[in-house]
Parts: sequence; structure tokens; C-alpha cells
Amino acid sequence: MSDNTPDAPAPDPAQSGGGGYPPPATPAPPTYGAPPAYGTPQAPPAYGSAPQYGAAPQYGAAPQYGAAPQYGAPAYGYGAQVKTNVLAIVSLIASIVGFIGIVPIIGSIAGVITGHISLHQLKTSGENGRGMALGGTIVGYVGLALWIIGGIIFFSFIAWAASQGARYSS
Repeated sequence: MSDNTPDAPAPDPAQSGGGGYPPPATPAPPTYGAPPAYGTPQAPPAYGSAPQYGAAPQYGAAPQYGAAPQYGAPAYGYGAQVKTNVLAIVSLIASIVGFIGIVPIIGSIAGVITGHISLHQLKTSGENGRGMALGGTIVGYVGLALWIIGGIIFFSFIAWAASQGARYSS
């Protein structure tokens, strides 16, 4: 039963910790002394308080003019990347498009031409892409050969069918 009389003193929440529980104890910061001797158990550090660190670095802030760089020059292999020859990429894509029949003969011819041009450019420049240029040239030649062989077979079949003629017997 509750006592609603005005004569009864109200409990002070600051003294009781709220809800009738004792106030929480503040743990002491961890102490790091000498390591214990071998074989003796070590007590875990007290939990509850975070260690204090220095100020956080300001990321994104520009260095002052004339300030020395923070790090040395990059080691070998970490320089600027060598770019890939654009014509080598075009050669490979055009050859594949011509080979699968999206742009039948024109794609293969474009792949062969751009492949040879990019191979010549790669000899003089230090760009990457020799494999793509070779692949585009080879696939272009194979595509052209298949289209030419297919055309010869097709027209041979038309010529053979036309030579058979219609023979009607009456």
C-alpha cells in the first residue's frame, strides 16, 4: 500500500541512485605497472572509462605553404600508371563485334586496321595494350576468313542450285 500523506518525507533520488538501488560506483582508471611474474594470475583491467588520447588529426586540411612533405618519395613500382592504347581497345572490340555478326565484315576490317595502327604506335610509345592489339588483329583476320569462306560456300550453293534447273517431264 502506498502512503499518500503529506507528512511522509519523499525519498531523495540523488542519495538512493534512483529506484532504491545504491548509486553506481565509478571505476578507477586502469593502472599498468610491471608485468606479473610468470605463472601468477593477472587481474583484468577495470572497465567503464575510456583511455584518454591526444587530439584527433585533422584530415583533409591542406599543409602550409613551404612545409616539408610528411612522407618520402614513393618506392619503385608506385609511380603513375602507364595508360593503355585506345586503338588497341578499339581493335579488340571491333573485331569481336565483326566476328559475332553484329557488324559483319566492316567490324573485322576495322579491327584489323586499328590493330595494325596500334601495334605501330606501341613500338614508339610506352603504352600498354599489345595483347589487346594482337588479339584484335588475329580475331579480325579470323573473322574475315570465316566470312569469306562462308560467302564462297553460299555463292557456290546458289550456283549449283541454279545449274540444276527445273526438269519437267511430260
